[in-house]
Amino acid sequence: MKSLLAKFCVLAGMLLGLPFLGIVLKGLPLRQYLEFPPQTRYVIHAPFSWPVFMGYLLLILVAVVPLFIRGIKRSGRAKAREVRTYPFPWWGWLGIVTGLICWIFAWTRFPWFKIFQPHTFTPLWLSYIIVINAMNYRRRGRCMILDRTGFFLALFPLSALFWWFFECLNRFVQNWYYTGVNFSPWEYFCYATLSFSTVLPAVLGTREWIAGSSWVEQGFKDFLPIRLTCPRLFASALLLISGAGLAGIGMWPDLLFPLLWISPLLIIVSLQIIWREQNILDGIAKGDWRPFISSASAALICGWFWEMWNYYSLAKWEYGVPFVQKYLVFEMPILGFAGYLPFGLECAVIGAAMAQFLNQQSSIINQQSRTG
Repeated sequence: MKSLLAKFCVLAGMLLGLPFLGIVLKGLPLRQYLEFPPQTRYVIHAPFSWPVFMGYLLLILVAVVPLFIRGIKRSGRAKAREVRTYPFPWWGWLGIVTGLICWIFAWTRFPWFKIFQPHTFTPLWLSYIIVINAMNYRRRGRCMILDRTGFFLALFPLSALFWWFFECLNRFVQNWYYTGVNFSPWEYFCYATLSFSTVLPAVLGTREWIAGSSWVEQGFKDFLPIRLTCPRLFASALLLISGAGLAGIGMWPDLLFPLLWISPLLIIVSLQIIWREQNILDGIAKGDWRPFISSASAALICGWFWEMWNYYSLAKWEYGVPFVQKYLVFEMPILGFAGYLPFGLECAVIGAAMAQFLNQQSSIINQQSRTG
């Protein structure tokens, strides 16, 4: 327990402390980054740039398209086999009904619903979480809600803490901001925390559903193995580079804004390698890309629903992304969807850490009960 707490302090200190260190070194006013709720727009973003847009587009296509094509080809070659399915549970149908109702209320402006209008996000995503778990149950006869209830419930407070961290990082780049309603600091904290609590349950539930698809099972179970000859040395170098990048996002927000999504993942995985712990990249050394692909894809799917349901909502977010703020899909510039890919891996890493912690606590309790 003490070891786990020490590791958490090291990780939290790096992820939260490095960006503040960067702005202190540059002599920027600290007060503006601590404004709550955040309202002031103090980062002036660079205008759209075709060379940068095309560079990012080429990089994304080179990284993503070959993986997508492989998954489609391999799943198409898979032999048809009889798969047992289970009845779609009644509570899944209830989730569909409540989701449709919440969707209607989110996108309309009934006068009698005015007081509740800013708060449609949470019930809408609770409905999504119920439905995706029902879909998992229908496919495999099990799901997080029924079989890992403690883990499922623990994800909600963990998710709120997890996304508040990204809200903190966004202070340094201001790539998104909220519009539509004004809350007092206490109201903003409470309502936002409720909304943020649905992120991990949604992404990890979707990840379980994708992991059971033939596209992932057949396409990435035995793929390209990538092994590191000196993993701890490589991880140490990566830790320094990603840490420096995280420290620099407040100093050069236009140039380094993608690191808001990439650096936290690299820091966490680097520390796990150095501490000789399991990490999300372990399977890649054996050619098993399934956890990697399913995690990234899950966040991308959730991202589509986040952006779609956000579009006509009263309380919503908008974007200001340097160099690529063009060709919007809902409110998101199209290249911005690439940020969901590393975010999905971060969700998987945090979820795995919570599962490991709960398993350790369960083992301790069981051992104490036997010895007592």
